[in-house]
Amino acid sequence: MRIVLGVTGGIAAYKAAHVLRGLRERGHAVRVVPTEAALRFVGAATWEALSGEPVTTSVFEGVERVEHVRIGHEADLVVVAPATADLLARARMGLADDLLTATLLTATCPVVAAPAMHTEMWFNPATVDNVAVLRTRGWTVIEPASGRLTGADTGPGRLPEPDDIIREALAATGRSASPAERTSDSTPAGSSSRTGVSAEDRTGAHGEGEPGPLHGVEVVVSAGGTREPLDPVRFLGNRSSGKQGAALAAAAAHAGARTTLVAANVDSGVLAELPGTVAVDEVSTTAELEAACTSHASTADVLIMAAAVADYRPAETATHKMKKSGDDLTIALVENPDILRGLVEARDAGRSRTGQILVGFAAETGSPDKPADVLAQEKLLRKGCDLLVFNDVSGDRAFGTDDNSVIVYRPGPGGAEEVARSDGSKADVSNDVIAAVAAERSR
Repeated sequence: MRIVLGVTGGIAAYKAAHVLRGLRERGHAVRVVPTEAALRFVGAATWEALSGEPVTTSVFEGVERVEHVRIGHEADLVVVAPATADLLARARMGLADDLLTATLLTATCPVVAAPAMHTEMWFNPATVDNVAVLRTRGWTVIEPASGRLTGADTGPGRLPEPDDIIREALAATGRSASPAERTSDSTPAGSSSRTGVSAEDRTGAHGEGEPGPLHGVEVVVSAGGTREPLDPVRFLGNRSSGKQGAALAAAAAHAGARTTLVAANVDSGVLAELPGTVAVDEVSTTAELEAACTSHASTADVLIMAAAVADYRPAETATHKMKKSGDDLTIALVENPDILRGLVEARDAGRSRTGQILVGFAAETGSPDKPADVLAQEKLLRKGCDLLVFNDVSGDRAFGTDDNSVIVYRPGPGGAEEVARSDGSKADVSNDVIAAVAAERSR
């Protein structure tokens, strides 16, 4: 996620550095937006070093990028820690007299505030009223902890511990905790098949807080690349590693879904990193992938077809290893079935779950007469699926890497229309795709 961490001028500002580090360690990008007073407690150099992002307090810096609007627009989450009584009052009034308050006014994502102040300030009727109003506007205002305050004072008003703030913040977004915090859910390394996971054990691993956006939804994801045997040794295949599909399965599970990954020749190391709640159905050929997906489609609410499927297979498979003969070898190929189109037809004919969402993938390089994105949009309309995730794989992009760049399309009145765009790690891309799936189900 893209997270804004607002820091205000209180002695507890030093704890925000631990919040920042914890969010970064969980894989999130964090932009720190302090107030001028906050920089008197912790300097800009510390925030920049820990976040890897520029730090400013003024709406008059980065004007050419319209920073005072852009930062809030692009945020998936805003966390203010510590949130002083002054900040809560200014936010309640809708002031925009510095970069942080301007960001709060332009943000449409969840906002989580962790107050820190003296006990008398926290219980003052003005603060009580400000907090109540902000909560009615959708803010999550965490109750402060009780303990030692500035000087000799003790009582309610202490900033909660960084891990508690992070947990509350992630719960407010419908996202889950970090992979490290889910180790109890993981299968031991080297064990790649979890086809025996029960339905009860596969209830979504969203973690603490409200249920995820796909809570209770049955999601099936295909991943990897199919292989068509030429003989007992050789095969026709492709360069798909299955990393993106596995990341999608993990994201679906973290969003609360009961998730199955149909894995076509996915490396065991990739499978071992999946949450333990994800069931794995391992296949190899296109025919096996089709059979598995067709079987799962009878009960699946969402099918995400991320596997790279071989379009052709050998007309005949040699029973023995083919030897060199000194002559050129000609191999006859026959076309494989169109699995995605078949799933769409089955759904539309009532042979699978009513209201099922089908998501296709288009890994395109472009052609001499059409760019890659146009080919992807044509594929969406030709296949008849609900969403299509397009990625440009020209120039050794996407296959086998840990990052990706995609555009998500859906059918619209005038053709394909863009609904999401994501660029980053495959885990980040997966979270954005799953968010698009959840939005499509709501639609």
